[in-house]
Amino acid sequence: MITVRNVSKSFSSQVLFEDASLQINEGDRFALVGPNGAGKSTLFKMMLRAEEADDGEIQFKKGVVVGYLPQENPPTSEKTVVEETLDGVEDYDGRIEAEGKAILMGLGFKVEGFTRKVSTLSGGWAMRVAMAKLLLKKPDLLLLDEPTNHLDLDSLLWLEEYLHSYQGAIFVISHDRDFINKICSAIVSLQDHTLRVYHGNYENFLAQRQSEKEKVYSAWRLQQEEIAQMEDFIARNRARVSTAARVQSMIKRLDKLERIELIQEVKTVKMRFPQPNRTGTNVLDLKNISKVYNVPDHEPIRVYEGFDFQLQRGQKMAFVGHNGAGKSTLLKLLAGVIEPDSGERVLGLNVKTGYFSQHREGILDPRKTVLQEAMDNDRMNPELAVRTVLGTFLFPGDNVYKKTEVLSGGEKSRLMLVKLLMDPPNVILMDEPTTHLDMASVDALIAALKEFEGTLCFISHDIYFINALADSVVHIEQGKTTVYPGNYDYFRYRQEQIAKETSAVKKRPEAAPVAAPSQDWEEKKRQEADSRKKARRGETLKKEIAYSRKTVESLAAKMSSPEIYSDYVQVKELGDKIAALEAKIAAYTEEMAKIESGQTV
Repeated sequence: MITVRNVSKSFSSQVLFEDASLQINEGDRFALVGPNGAGKSTLFKMMLRAEEADDGEIQFKKGVVVGYLPQENPPTSEKTVVEETLDGVEDYDGRIEAEGKAILMGLGFKVEGFTRKVSTLSGGWAMRVAMAKLLLKKPDLLLLDEPTNHLDLDSLLWLEEYLHSYQGAIFVISHDRDFINKICSAIVSLQDHTLRVYHGNYENFLAQRQSEKEKVYSAWRLQQEEIAQMEDFIARNRARVSTAARVQSMIKRLDKLERIELIQEVKTVKMRFPQPNRTGTNVLDLKNISKVYNVPDHEPIRVYEGFDFQLQRGQKMAFVGHNGAGKSTLLKLLAGVIEPDSGERVLGLNVKTGYFSQHREGILDPRKTVLQEAMDNDRMNPELAVRTVLGTFLFPGDNVYKKTEVLSGGEKSRLMLVKLLMDPPNVILMDEPTTHLDMASVDALIAALKEFEGTLCFISHDIYFINALADSVVHIEQGKTTVYPGNYDYFRYRQEQIAKETSAVKKRPEAAPVAAPSQDWEEKKRQEADSRKKARRGETLKKEIAYSRKTVESLAAKMSSPEIYSDYVQVKELGDKIAALEAKIAAYTEEMAKIESGQTV
């Protein structure tokens, strides 16, 4: 469908591609990965013919339609949301309009939002309109540059399901490894100025890449030993007439020797949160909170009423819920960024909160430099110490004098993390902290937050991030919260389990009418014995079901432990045990239903 053949591309002295090749066929699902600045977005632009290759060619199969979702630059149209989504659609009819509206709803829009002008939307919501417009056109190849950046968890899950059944090919740049694993069948690694395809998921790519590094290092070490021996021989025998010929031969071999080069390690962020002052057991209480948003030309939106919430020392909580459920509002109430209409926020002993906003532009002053923002706190940190930290967050040298208004999304996120480090809290409240961060930075953030001994609450659409950190998931719905121990996978398991149990209760048949007593004494005794047997079996089943459910919860809690999360074998074993217990519970529940309905078991 598309062939990238021997492409080279440079900007000034920076080489991005050198003799790079790639073949994309119908139905391919590729994820493009590589360090920031390696040229991922440039490759997309060359495939869109918005950039010219210095050498080589990119060929397209005749008639192929390519659709592109950029990372930024949303539309600013004066059209309504629906009008912009349908703009440019050929053979427009009512079915197409219904499909467009369904896509918009999947991406988080409500019906009342369809008539809003795109120009009145925030950048993130405008990007969702751009995505809906693209998906509705169904191009042969989707080029998606960080498509999850502006989505919440619900719309992300919808997008995963939609793309799973998408008929065309997909080529995506993403820092979300869970998204990559669910959507893509191969990883295209941009490394050493070229492109290489690794089939399988992201973890398989990492394993193969590590194996390659070890092989190259082993070969390099052997070659270095050989070179050292040859140089030693030349040095010892250069002056001898008897070995002159051998020396000259060895010098020529050394000159012609193709030197093995070690794979260059990509410079990554290094971060560590200072261990905070210890707080009391009760960190933060919200008591009898009410919060209402008054929106022009709209009924007041009542988010919380008579709401209580308690945060305790050392918890690492992830907030989840539908769009508009109140996740960000709860986080801001905890942080003291917004005030409740009524009720009180009570801080515990020695508590100091730090807030990481989803909207970086609302926190960073565009007139200030990176260094000025990093030093903007009450701690009077020495400039040298601040610049050292900025350097570890990839702001070396004169980069600290860049104005924040010119920073990329990833740079703004890293600067926000530096601000937290320069004035360390013991309660960290983060709204979508992984947006715009590359995978290496996400991994560094996870490692730092795992070691953080304070309290953490966060909202994230990155399932890998949630699973790696959360020891509990707070489900927010209709102004109420339900806390589930464990990570996101366990929360999803419990949600599915509850849905199955609710469905089973609704479908349970009514008890069959009791048959008239038999006149036959032996038949009557047989029925009584059978009834007692069923009752005993019913009691046994109840105990088995209760025990199995308790075991499942115990295993799920163990599976969510950060200590074993990276141990794939152990996680798989626990998952298999949980699956076996679930099957057992389902079978016992079905048998119970038959007993209670009077059916023969």
